[in-house]
Amino acid sequence: MKKEILKGVTMLALLVALALATAVVSANAQSTQVVSNIPFEFVVGDQTLPAGAYSVRPANAQANALMIQSKDGKNAAVRLSNPTEQRNNKRYARLIFHRYGQNYFLAEVWNGESTGRQLLKSKHERAIERELASIPSKSDLAQSTYETIEVVAVLR
Repeated sequence: MKKEILKGVTMLALLVALALATAVVSANAQSTQVVSNIPFEFVVGDQTLPAGAYSVRPANAQANALMIQSKDGKNAAVRLSNPTEQRNNKRYARLIFHRYGQNYFLAEVWNGESTGRQLLKSKHERAIERELASIPSKSDLAQSTYETIEVVAVLR
């Protein structure tokens, strides 16, 4: 009987310790924000944001939504994202944009670690991709029609 009680208390203590560790990691992830000065107008979801200083931070505890907000607080957007793995050795904070002509779409957010967040493509970006793919002379290049633009950021 005493062994069962001891096992139960030990299990409860382990669960409490795990919950506290998870809460600390979650709070630390939420407090990290990527800050950058973006020199061009860009699109996040269905919103076009003007050039300027922006911060990007998790919008929820799971960090699957990102809040993109201008420094002055006048412009903001929230977009769902998925985790993505780094394919190179770049270990610094940065924002990655897809550029189609004069249209820039925020595509990825990296905080200097091996995993980043990839934003879901908007209807507008998918429509541009379909349009470019339908042009016969460029149909072979449809998958590589955007230029990748990298803007360096800092962590705060």
